[in-house]
Amino acid sequence: MVSRTTADAKGDVVVLLIGMRINRFWAVHLWVPVMLAMLRMLRELAKDPERGLREKVLLTASPRTYYVVQYWESKEKLYAYATAPDAFHHEVWARLNRKERAGRLRGEVGIWHEAYVVPEGSYEAIYADMPAFGLAGAHGQIPLAERGRYAKDRFAYRSGGPAERDAKDAQAG
Repeated sequence: MVSRTTADAKGDVVVLLIGMRINRFWAVHLWVPVMLAMLRMLRELAKDPERGLREKVLLTASPRTYYVVQYWESKEKLYAYATAPDAFHHEVWARLNRKERAGRLRGEVGIWHEAYVVPEGSYEAIYADMPAFGLAGAHGQIPLAERGRYAKDRFAYRSGGPAERDAKDAQAG
């Protein structure tokens, strides 16, 4: 393992934060199914890499809050999974909407997500004595020197050849 590395991400990076908050611990029969549904969706995505999930990190923010940081191939693939009629997400979301319309959601468990498309040049990463994790788990890991020792150098990195970089700069400016 190389001591200091960075993520080998090129182009835009798509990050989805998605999770749940247990509002009432005693409502186990309502929040456990939410947690199990998320785990089932992650298994479904792991079995079908073409759907576009590149990496995930499961986290606990508190005894009440659990979430997943997901790195996606593209926002198009994220949206395609979210709306695919054959995906478990579609079934779960339909159930949730039916319960909401019927007034059967009582606030025992909260759910949330935030999605970000991070343009190239707006992210950087450094890992010291770490296996591929997070962004590096999603896009690969390279020695830090390939992108620059300092954060400003890694932020300045642009993928593609000079012509592609010039075209991106012309679009931006």
